[in-house]
Amino acid sequence: MTRKLLATSAILTVTAGMASAQDAAAVLDNYANIAAAVYEDSLTTAKDLQGAVDALIANPSEETLQAARDAWLASRNPYQQSEVFRFGNPIVDDWEGKVNAWPLDEGLIDYVDANYGGPTDENEFAALNVIGNAQFELAGVHVDATHITPELIGDTLNEADGIETNVARGYHAIEFLLWGQDLNGTEHGAGDRQFTDYVQGEGCTNGNCDRRADYLTSATELLVSDLEYMAGQWAEGGEAREAVLANEGEGLIAILTGMGSLSYGELAGERMRLGVMLNDPEEEHDCFSDNTHNSHYYDGLGIQNAYLGHYTRVDGTVVEGASVSDLVAANNAELDAEMKAKLDASVTALGDVKAAAENGMSYDQMLARGNEEGEELIMGAVNALIDQTSTIEAVVASLDLDSIAFEGSDSLDDPSAVEGVFQ
Repeated sequence: MTRKLLATSAILTVTAGMASAQDAAAVLDNYANIAAAVYEDSLTTAKDLQGAVDALIANPSEETLQAARDAWLASRNPYQQSEVFRFGNPIVDDWEGKVNAWPLDEGLIDYVDANYGGPTDENEFAALNVIGNAQFELAGVHVDATHITPELIGDTLNEADGIETNVARGYHAIEFLLWGQDLNGTEHGAGDRQFTDYVQGEGCTNGNCDRRADYLTSATELLVSDLEYMAGQWAEGGEAREAVLANEGEGLIAILTGMGSLSYGELAGERMRLGVMLNDPEEEHDCFSDNTHNSHYYDGLGIQNAYLGHYTRVDGTVVEGASVSDLVAANNAELDAEMKAKLDASVTALGDVKAAAENGMSYDQMLARGNEEGEELIMGAVNALIDQTSTIEAVVASLDLDSIAFEGSDSLDDPSAVEGVFQ
């Protein structure tokens, strides 16, 4: 779920012992080039996903469903490396909820298990099932959903009635439509939607296969459109690129704000520590596909990329250049070495989580109460991310930037405020 950053703006003060403003400008130019490459890769892989979805709809089978799932998984790797561009870049943060908002009340979109329940006090539309109902009332307004279109999803359904969990678009809506609910709790196993949910006519399972196909097609079209927009923002002359390049100090603040807020409040807190506290697989980021271990790993890699000024594209080519690391090393080589070591440590710890999941202990199993090994793996990464955040703060100070208020999380800052917390 998207959360807004509270941060200060600052102007870089160039001192005698520090890298020049020209060096800072080169860092920001490379940062923008990396952002452009990451979003271009996200767009390219989303278009691959769109092709796979079209093939699934045209010829539903176990093979075409698996191909669409594989394309979705591949699309997540570059996108997750883009999340470090949030928080410090308002254009990205304001947009991000369209493509990556979570968690979602999936009953808004399609059929769900009987144990899912119906409307709740928090969300009257938690089990609306738009795919199964072409006419309904939404916040007192009659909605004709005879035709499921990108406009219906984006303009009417997404965050319906101002409720954030009414996520109708983006990666996770598509994920649900490809995998279905994960009903395994903290046991091994992802969602198990059958390809027959997309068979037109005889052989259709769970009804409304034509409408389900329309929803999946429309949601994927929206994702591609949204990524085209953001790729354009970072291209030459794009608004996000120009905003970063306009002022060296504010640009560096944007880089470090993204690194610190993703490290601490978002990834260590909301996406990892909270799930351990609640032992709740619903707190998985990619909960339908059991891909959370990869999402966390590539978030961590994105943080490292931002500091080192380096990104490896999906085709294997590398975008690299002047970096924050260069600026810090010119002023304090010991601090730069510390920052790089801590980034290595967090990526390694996230890699340990990834490796464990790939070797049979899925992320939701790690969240099970009493799974000491799983908790140790997750908390090892959480602690590494917290540790690196303190060094990011030292980097801010070393560059004579005003202090930054990184995004926080009750799971880290006020655990007693988390409903269901156990000691």
